[in-house]
Amino acid sequence: MSINEQSLAYGSSKSRIREIAAYGAARKAEIGVDKVFDFSLGNPSIPAPDDVRKSIERLVAMPAAKLHSYTPASGLPEVRASIAQSINKRFAVESTELYGSDSLAEANDLYMTCGAAASITITLGALCNPGDEVMVVAPYFPEYRVWIESSQATCVEVMADSSSFQLDIAALRSALNENTKALIINSPNNPTGVVYSRESLVELAALLTEHSEKTGNTVYLIADEPYRELVYGGAEVPWLPGIYANTIVCYSYSKSLSLPGERIGWVLVSPRCAEHDQLVAAVAGAGRKLGFVCAPALFQRVIADCVDLEPNVEAYEHNRQLLMEGLGKLGYEFVEPQGAFYLWMKALEPDADAFFEKARELELLPVPSDSFGCPGWVRIGYCVDAQTIEGSMDAWAQLMESYR
Repeated sequence: MSINEQSLAYGSSKSRIREIAAYGAARKAEIGVDKVFDFSLGNPSIPAPDDVRKSIERLVAMPAAKLHSYTPASGLPEVRASIAQSINKRFAVESTELYGSDSLAEANDLYMTCGAAASITITLGALCNPGDEVMVVAPYFPEYRVWIESSQATCVEVMADSSSFQLDIAALRSALNENTKALIINSPNNPTGVVYSRESLVELAALLTEHSEKTGNTVYLIADEPYRELVYGGAEVPWLPGIYANTIVCYSYSKSLSLPGERIGWVLVSPRCAEHDQLVAAVAGAGRKLGFVCAPALFQRVIADCVDLEPNVEAYEHNRQLLMEGLGKLGYEFVEPQGAFYLWMKALEPDADAFFEKARELELLPVPSDSFGCPGWVRIGYCVDAQTIEGSMDAWAQLMESYR
């Protein structure tokens, strides 16, 4: 074959999430938006903060040659400095004891990227060699596997605790071996909405440290954090570099600032990482190798203006309550989300795809769990209009009744 077989395979097997979202869009055009209850895509439904608009309006008045010119490959120095300053201000108190100083990040520790997908892809490209293994905690965002395999590593699924969906430290211990290069942690979690507890993360750090010392092979923790600010009920999202030295943080403003289409984020190599200087250079080299250089210049500058903005999560909190109350009254079982904007609900039969097909007949479009590496559940995205949730309840009731 004259083309790349791996790329052909990925292109031929579409993302289940995107496939359902495309079906939903077509169905809305066919029968009307209010008749389709599309819970598939994690597309923020609240608008970007007004300060984002003000920043854009201010910036577009700059001379075009300056505004739209190339930036350094790793991003504008002043933007990276503003992000580092924000990190130090937000997380120094909980991390000083381990760091021994208030400096958690310097500008040169950061690499600007086209969103979290590029951040993780670059990080894997910096770390992995053929034969390496990267662990993921199932259920997990399906694209992790694509990015891991594209970095010539092997994706190793490790199930979370089957009742709480918190980390299963014993299962992670069993999966560790001399080929383990990294573990991807996503908290708040997509798809479950779980926030991993500080206690479990401290236990995980001790496990990874023990393994690294025993084998002589550093295991890196890749913290995928696009939902960090989307939490409810005062849930704590610990700063992972303050718990485990060898942490690389991958961040995106897609969810926190409602900018998914603008593709802007960053990679942070913690100053405490083993081989820190070489790893910073490898991140830059992976960006170069993969063609992820010079993240969008306009939105780099927007981020510098808006780096400390907090999202208004009231709409998501309202939707979360609507969904839990409505589905709870109907008898559905689910994990109460502490963060992100997804409800992880148990399907009414072991085959999640079969359950989805019955839901689709009623114009309900959750995402079946098999693509997340966990059978028997569905993900319901509540980053939608409240009317979509309210309007869907009759259909959810009909679906429940069909199983009785």
